[in-house]
Amino acid sequence: MADASAGTGTRPTTMPAWRRAVQLPLGCIVLGLGVCLLLQAELGSDGYSTLMSGLSMASGWDFAIVSWLSAGVLVGIAWWRGQRPGPGTVAQLVLVGLTVSLVMRVLPPIDHLGTRIGLFAAGYLVLCVGVAAYLATDLGAGPAEAAALAFDPPLRFGWSYTIFQLIGVLVGWWCGAAVGVGTLILAAGIGWSIDRLIPLLGQPARDNPPGPDTSGTAR
Repeated sequence: MADASAGTGTRPTTMPAWRRAVQLPLGCIVLGLGVCLLLQAELGSDGYSTLMSGLSMASGWDFAIVSWLSAGVLVGIAWWRGQRPGPGTVAQLVLVGLTVSLVMRVLPPIDHLGTRIGLFAAGYLVLCVGVAAYLATDLGAGPAEAAALAFDPPLRFGWSYTIFQLIGVLVGWWCGAAVGVGTLILAAGIGWSIDRLIPLLGQPARDNPPGPDTSGTAR
């Protein structure tokens, strides 16, 4: 049986197989709902979305094409670092996009600032719970999370994900994407929030995680 750390590569899980099979899609759907709330709030998106928007504007390519190409590059970098893709990689890409597409069709526009701030706060929490829930299954990660996990260690996920998000904001803004106060809050905070939530949703924390596998063999 493969080592449980072969998924996220950070905190091996003892979660039963049935729970992993259920929690993975549910976590991705919850993540998609969080994205919908943030989009409705219109106070700024996360660093990864800002990066994709900026690259799309600068290149003139469709957002979907930029997202697919970027996903391939990031997953490839993560794989090279020993962070192998898995069912969670595919589930995150498919279920989050599908959830956002379906839910955004039925949500009404919101104009009241107080309501938008409330939606942003709810979206922040829901997004973090969704990401933590699907990562806790240790079945593979989507592009942004995989890129961050690939550098944990040497960096703790909270740091690596925050750095990734902030770089996404800077590059996206430089390429022409809009940046709001919510963008900065998300970029600076969600990495640490997710890092704290993962042990609560299935993965035991550990003090000294092993380094990434660079031998080219499965861990």
